[in-house]
Amino acid sequence: MTNAAGHVALLDERGHALVPALLPAELLDAAARSLDDRLGQVAGSRNLLVHPLCGDIAVRLKARLCGMGLLDARSVAVQCTLFDKTPDSNWLVALHQDTSIPASGAGMAAVIKEGEPYVQPPIDVLQSLLAVRVHLDDCGADAGPLRVVPGSHRAGRLDGEEALALRAAHGETVCTAAQGDVLLMRPLLLHASSRAKSPARRRVLHFLFGPPGLPHGLAWNHMVAGDQPSPRET
Repeated sequence: MTNAAGHVALLDERGHALVPALLPAELLDAAARSLDDRLGQVAGSRNLLVHPLCGDIAVRLKARLCGMGLLDARSVAVQCTLFDKTPDSNWLVALHQDTSIPASGAGMAAVIKEGEPYVQPPIDVLQSLLAVRVHLDDCGADAGPLRVVPGSHRAGRLDGEEALALRAAHGETVCTAAQGDVLLMRPLLLHASSRAKSPARRRVLHFLFGPPGLPHGLAWNHMVAGDQPSPRET
């Protein structure tokens, strides 16, 4: 299934869907050069939504995904993270779900990451979110691509033993991609990645989209709804 309806069905059933060639190479090359200048040899950052080119990409992503019926028109971008896997910074990620969000709220314990609060919200909040992974480089099978457990986003929050059991029962899908491809995934989808076997660079911009207002007294740290980032609601 490669049309818009097919992507919607895949996202609902499997928790992930690859949209090929969604963004032009020249835009991604410009973003990569700008981030290299800003971050140097750092392997990544989670607070890039305020970067002008990342904000521009967020706006473009929203327009394209809304047009395909993959994102609600009220959605806002709330985070942009760079993952930069290189021969000198060749890391792996164990099987997990993304259960922390860049937000804060009265009475909810927060962890500070890169100077910003992150909380673990109730499951209804996590189920309302969509992660959008933009590939700045080609990512083949030897480049440490994401591996996901299809359908695991429907299982709720899982502890370590439950996650391993679900992977054993359902197996993994390897999510290779070309530059400009976009991988959509639900945050509760179990995922992991191995170290790259090849020396090629593998950069991914990981955006998080959600509703502009949050329940449970929570507020986003930052939002991009249109052309410019907005400060945290108070």
